[in-house]
Amino acid sequence: MSDKEFPIEDIKNKIANILLEPEIRFCGLIDNTGELVAGDMKAGLVPFETDARRKQMYQELAHRVANRTGFDANLGRVKYSSSRREKVVMMSFPIGKYIVLVIAEPGVNIDRLGWKIIDKLGNQWSEFHGF
Repeated sequence: MSDKEFPIEDIKNKIANILLEPEIRFCGLIDNTGELVAGDMKAGLVPFETDARRKQMYQELAHRVANRTGFDANLGRVKYSSSRREKVVMMSFPIGKYIVLVIAEPGVNIDRLGWKIIDKLGNQWSEFHGF
């Protein structure tokens, strides 16, 4: 999927749909440089980090996701990655040159939420992962 064909408006709608899940705090589309392309915090929630720290977090995420591709030939592509922290669960879903970042409440079932988000991402995720 080339950048020209990447359906940003479709992804924006899917991000809004993901944000409807009660346990989701944030959902956003991050590009390969770490810029937030689309998405936001759920209305009424206060972020734990400042704008500058969130930007740094997006850049570090883009770097980590890029580094993981070095193992794709032998291990297969990453479907999603998750990190359980004390205050939140962070999940990333690579789609081509983009990453869908989801931040959820700490008590979520990571696998159940991961597959639910993959289902909500639908075609964009499937096209990249060959399903």
